Amino acid sequence: MNPLWRLFWWLVFLIGAAYFILPLVGTLAFSLRDKDFAAYTSLATNGEFLSTLLYSFAVGVATIIVSIALIVPTAFWVRLRLPRLRPIVEFITLLPFVIPPVVLVFGLIATYSSPPISLTGTDFGSTMLLVAAYVVLSFPYMYRAVDTGLSSIDVRSLTEAAQSLGGGWFLIIWRVILPNIRVALLSGAFLTLAIVVGEFTIATFLARPAFAPFLGLLGNADPFQQAAGALVSFGLTWMAMVLIAVVGRGQSRISVTGAR
Repeated sequence: MNPLWRLFWWLVFLIGAAYFILPLVGTLAFSLRDKDFAAYTSLATNGEFLSTLLYSFAVGVATIIVSIALIVPTAFWVRLRLPRLRPIVEFITLLPFVIPPVVLVFGLIATYSSPPISLTGTDFGSTMLLVAAYVVLSFPYMYRAVDTGLSSIDVRSLTEAAQSLGGGWFLIIWRVILPNIRVALLSGAFLTLAIVVGEFTIATFLARPAFAPFLGLLGNADPFQQAAGALVSFGLTWMAMVLIAVVGRGQSRISVTGAR
């Protein structure tokens, strides 16, 4: 490679790294302005911090399960039987980028706040609506992750081989397709989890005890704790990304061994 091009790409990399790292450094410096790590110690003893974080993680796990149950069979069937519908399905999964979350949540509240299906009057019903809204928000990420995973395997050959051995559709998806797109599923799952943990608008309007609204309220009382909480949530997201890399490397080793 030309040395000038190499220098150019290194410059682009450094600018991109600075764009992401400098705000984190600023947030860390601000959170440490409180004496003796008081922001972090106060955050660790704040009961709402742990409860809202656990609630968001629980909602995130439920969102991931529902998203996988919807997206995997749909993407599998479109790729196997209905390839002409793929552009339409892709367009539908991109709609959350076009429809603002505030429009989505007001539509849910207007639809499910009165009979025949009244869900906003109970905590469980509101949580169901929250999960449903997050499933919609996860469509662009989960569908593309699953579709990319399916494109890396021979779906038709695997399906025909499983059918020749007497496997039904559920067994094919559960025992054949899902294990072969595990890394793609993990990528979509952790992106979904990151979205759920950081989402503010829908959780606020549904009055759910989620992590992002808690951070928003915390900023009014103690901005140092808010900065510390933002860094903690960012760190948890990066831990999830490291887990993706570890699991993906383990799958590659298994595949090589199986090929031998």
